[in-house]
Amino acid sequence: MPAFDYTVNTAKTFDEAVRAVEQKAAEKGFRVLHTHDIAATLTEKGFPRAPLKIIEICNARYASEVLKKDVKAALLLPCPVSVYTDGGKTYISTMLPTMMADLLPQAGLEKLAREVEDAVRAIVDSARE
Repeated sequence: MPAFDYTVNTAKTFDEAVRAVEQKAAEKGFRVLHTHDIAATLTEKGFPRAPLKIIEICNARYASEVLKKDVKAALLLPCPVSVYTDGGKTYISTMLPTMMADLLPQAGLEKLAREVEDAVRAIVDSARE
């Protein structure tokens, strides 16, 4: 089974990494739709954990093209980028958009998914630095 994620570690603090993802996404033409503070939500419910945020990013042109090909792709949108800590290190991780093409082979999303994946990986890589 092919990898479904792209994960890097960064020397940045957790909060610096979250801000960097939000900033780099905007610079690359993606809008931050929402940032979910998963750790805060779980802690509030009695399940404390290390810092974890999921940043939902979307590029309207790409999303529109994907949805024209197969509306079921909406189940895989927007692109999630997570920032978390583990073992004292900070990580930035995203699901690989090419997995969308694998899950919906009849939609012909391969080329478009590759373009989105290249952009999202660039966001992760630039946020890491």
